[in-house]
Amino acid sequence: MRRAVVLVTVAVLTAAGCSGGGGGEEAGEASCSGLVTYDGRDYLPTEKSGFTVGDRLGTVTVAACEDTPDDAGTGLPEATTGVYAVEGADPTVAVAVGDDPSRAAYMTAR
Repeated sequence: MRRAVVLVTVAVLTAAGCSGGGGGEEAGEASCSGLVTYDGRDYLPTEKSGFTVGDRLGTVTVAACEDTPDDAGTGLPEATTGVYAVEGADPTVAVAVGDDPSRAAYMTAR
Protein backbone atom coordinates (compact mmCIF):
# COMPACT_ATOMS: atom_id res chain seq x y z
CA MET A 1 0.00 0.00 0.00
CA ARG A 2 2.82 2.42 0.89
CA ARG A 3 4.38 1.93 -2.55
CA ALA A 4 1.08 2.70 -4.23
CA VAL A 5 0.86 5.96 -2.26
CA VAL A 6 4.41 6.86 -3.33
CA LEU A 7 3.66 6.13 -6.98
CA VAL A 8 0.46 8.15 -6.88
CA THR A 9 2.29 11.01 -5.14
CA VAL A 10 5.05 11.07 -7.77
CA ALA A 11 2.50 10.91 -10.58
CA VAL A 12 0.35 13.69 -9.12
CA LEU A 13 3.34 15.93 -8.48
CA THR A 14 4.59 15.31 -11.99
CA ALA A 15 1.24 16.14 -13.55
CA ALA A 16 0.67 19.18 -11.35
CA GLY A 17 4.14 20.60 -11.77
CA CYS A 18 4.24 21.31 -8.04
CA SER A 19 7.44 23.04 -7.01
CA GLY A 20 8.99 24.99 -4.20
CA GLY A 21 9.79 28.09 -6.26
CA GLY A 22 8.75 31.62 -5.43
CA GLY A 23 9.06 33.67 -2.32
CA GLY A 24 7.18 33.97 0.93
CA GLU A 25 6.47 30.26 1.37
CA GLU A 26 6.33 28.39 4.65
CA ALA A 27 9.27 26.08 5.33
CA GLY A 28 7.32 22.85 4.60
CA GLU A 29 5.82 23.91 1.28
CA ALA A 30 8.88 23.22 -0.87
CA SER A 31 8.99 19.59 0.28
CA CYS A 32 6.35 18.55 -2.26
CA SER A 33 8.43 19.23 -5.34
CA GLY A 34 8.49 15.51 -6.16
CA LEU A 35 12.17 15.27 -5.22
CA VAL A 36 13.70 11.80 -5.27
CA THR A 37 17.28 10.76 -4.54
CA TYR A 38 19.15 7.96 -6.30
CA ASP A 39 22.86 7.13 -6.10
CA GLY A 40 23.61 10.42 -4.34
CA ARG A 41 21.86 12.59 -6.96
CA ASP A 42 18.57 14.47 -6.71
CA TYR A 43 15.97 14.19 -9.48
CA LEU A 44 12.79 16.16 -10.13
CA PRO A 45 9.74 15.29 -12.25
CA THR A 46 9.95 16.44 -15.85
CA GLU A 47 7.12 16.38 -18.37
CA LYS A 48 8.28 14.07 -21.13
CA SER A 49 6.39 11.62 -23.26
CA GLY A 50 7.64 9.02 -25.67
CA PHE A 51 10.49 7.62 -23.58
CA THR A 52 11.32 3.94 -23.17
CA VAL A 53 11.94 2.49 -19.71
CA GLY A 54 14.95 0.19 -19.49
CA ASP A 55 16.32 -2.08 -16.78
CA ARG A 56 15.64 -1.58 -13.10
CA LEU A 57 18.57 0.20 -11.48
CA GLY A 58 17.54 -0.04 -7.84
CA THR A 59 15.57 2.08 -5.41
CA VAL A 60 15.03 5.84 -5.01
CA THR A 61 14.18 7.68 -1.83
CA VAL A 62 11.12 9.89 -2.18
CA ALA A 63 11.39 13.00 -0.02
CA ALA A 64 8.81 13.53 2.70
CA CYS A 65 5.96 15.84 1.74
CA GLU A 66 4.53 18.18 4.36
CA ASP A 67 2.85 20.89 2.32
CA THR A 68 0.31 21.78 4.99
CA PRO A 69 2.45 22.57 8.07
CA ASP A 70 -0.56 23.92 9.99
CA ASP A 71 -2.44 20.62 9.56
CA ALA A 72 -0.32 18.04 11.40
CA GLY A 73 -0.52 14.45 10.21
CA THR A 74 -1.60 15.19 6.64
CA GLY A 75 1.82 14.87 4.98
CA LEU A 76 3.52 11.82 3.56
CA PRO A 77 6.63 10.37 5.19
CA GLU A 78 9.86 9.66 3.31
CA ALA A 79 9.46 6.48 1.27
CA THR A 80 11.11 4.40 -1.44
CA THR A 81 10.15 3.12 -4.88
CA GLY A 82 11.82 1.65 -7.97
CA VAL A 83 14.15 3.48 -10.34
CA TYR A 84 14.71 2.45 -13.96
CA ALA A 85 17.07 3.39 -16.74
CA VAL A 86 15.69 5.44 -19.62
CA GLU A 87 16.85 4.13 -22.98
CA GLY A 88 19.24 6.58 -24.61
CA ALA A 89 19.82 8.60 -21.41
CA ASP A 90 22.67 8.41 -18.93
CA PRO A 91 21.23 7.65 -15.45
CA THR A 92 23.20 10.61 -14.08
CA VAL A 93 20.97 12.80 -16.28
CA ALA A 94 17.55 11.08 -16.37
CA VAL A 95 15.74 8.09 -14.86
CA ALA A 96 12.21 6.70 -14.71
CA VAL A 97 10.66 6.32 -11.24
CA GLY A 98 7.77 4.18 -10.03
CA ASP A 99 6.70 0.81 -8.72
CA ASP A 100 5.81 -0.43 -12.19
CA PRO A 101 7.99 0.34 -15.23
CA SER A 102 4.92 0.70 -17.44
CA ARG A 103 3.78 3.68 -15.36
CA ALA A 104 7.13 5.14 -14.30
CA ALA A 105 7.55 8.93 -14.36
CA TYR A 106 10.44 10.59 -16.22
CA MET A 107 12.76 12.54 -13.91
CA THR A 108 15.88 14.58 -14.55
CA ALA A 109 18.84 15.35 -12.31
CA ARG A 110 18.94 18.82 -10.92
